[in-house]
Amino acid sequence: MKSMNIISRCQAIYRAQRLDSDLCACHHSLVLAICRAPGRSQDELAKDICLNKSTVTRALAQLEERGYVTRTPDASDKRRTLVEPTGKMLDILPEVRAITAEWNSAISADIPADELAVFQSVLKKMEQNARNIIQKAEDNAEK
Repeated sequence: MKSMNIISRCQAIYRAQRLDSDLCACHHSLVLAICRAPGRSQDELAKDICLNKSTVTRALAQLEERGYVTRTPDASDKRRTLVEPTGKMLDILPEVRAITAEWNSAISADIPADELAVFQSVLKKMEQNARNIIQKAEDNAEK
């Protein structure tokens, strides 16, 4: 876990150095998540990228202030706030994707394809286990 945390922090530094915009490194995952499924609620985005709701709310406020997203109350449930990308976000999306692909390619450059496939499979299983643990804890907290 320590190694994955360090890799994640290095990736944030790399993103910040490579992206020529007013986005912070922490916004990249939101850009990708919002553009992957526009119109989701803030809560759904928080769950998707495993951040707490208040962190996502603050980051979305920054993105809205900078013209990257619009947030509107859900017509059927006023407690939900729906998030849509603006043209400005859609314009920067290819660059964010390219930087992500560059990073992934660079950190895996000297790893044989078969080893990388096994690693990615194990990592995906660990991610699902982690999500399940958090979901169970949230379910127990609601009871």
